[in-house]
Amino acid sequence: MARSTFVPAKWLGNAHMQTLWPFAFRKPPILYRTRERFNTPDGDFFDVDWYGSGEKGTVILIHGLTGSSSSRYILGLQQALDQQGYTTAALNFRACSGESNLKAGSYHAGFTDDIDQLYQAIRSKAPAMSLYSVGFSLGGNIMLNWLSEKADTLELSGSVAVSVPFKLSNCADKVDQGMSRIYRYHLISEMKEKLANKITFFNANNLLVEAKKLEDLGNINHIKSFWEFDNDVVARLHGFDDVHDYYKKSSCIAKLKNIKNKTLLIQALDDPFLTPSVIPKLTEISASTQLEVTEKGGHVGFISKAKNGQLNYWLETRIPFFIENETG
Repeated sequence: MARSTFVPAKWLGNAHMQTLWPFAFRKPPILYRTRERFNTPDGDFFDVDWYGSGEKGTVILIHGLTGSSSSRYILGLQQALDQQGYTTAALNFRACSGESNLKAGSYHAGFTDDIDQLYQAIRSKAPAMSLYSVGFSLGGNIMLNWLSEKADTLELSGSVAVSVPFKLSNCADKVDQGMSRIYRYHLISEMKEKLANKITFFNANNLLVEAKKLEDLGNINHIKSFWEFDNDVVARLHGFDDVHDYYKKSSCIAKLKNIKNKTLLIQALDDPFLTPSVIPKLTEISASTQLEVTEKGGHVGFISKAKNGQLNYWLETRIPFFIENETG
């Protein structure tokens, strides 16, 4: 396990400050992107926002739970990678691009189909191009599952996963404690609202079979924890027996040793979504995987101080450096 040289800005040393600052105060860059819609084999769709025309390669970017291609960490990294000569494809999971998807289900921690469809589409157009992937939080867990499942067939030059909930049950427990409950409340409220909006959309567009699947879940207003939401909603919509079955099958921790391409895992010990015990041991990762652990950084935060006194979003330096210099 490699300890990182990341040092947080002095006044952002607290894990919650690191986590919340970008959402509350960071002004995202304005990027003029091109959206492409992918129709899926099951009659649904997802959207991808492309940026840049760099010829060094293409980087697939994968957001976290309730995020999108417009999340600040995605926009910042798209800008940074463009400046280094890379094209980026920012995936929106289903129902995350500003429009409802067409199915009652959308995505979950083990759903790798859409990432693979995007990868196959890129590869079919450019078989010899250097291709990379970067996943954040839940998107990182999904990406690592995909890297494991497709290890023998993927042609990727490198991958980076940031702030990953390697053990979903650990994350569900952690956000039930202390100040971490503020994240739980925010995320579950967003997911409830999205489900309510989907029912309205389905009924208005005569998608009555899909609407009934959501209505059959019953009243979910009482749900407060991830254990409850993932048991009563996610597991039921996506064919799992219950929350325990979902967490066991979708947590990436047991699959990390199967990954064959060059992969960097970046985790902070003070991540308010996880406990340090979730960080994989060296015996749990493959020889091609590098684990970089920071003392501070929060959850997808990692804000340091630049030489000019401005804030530096360290991931937008570290990730391009890995892609440029350490994938080989």
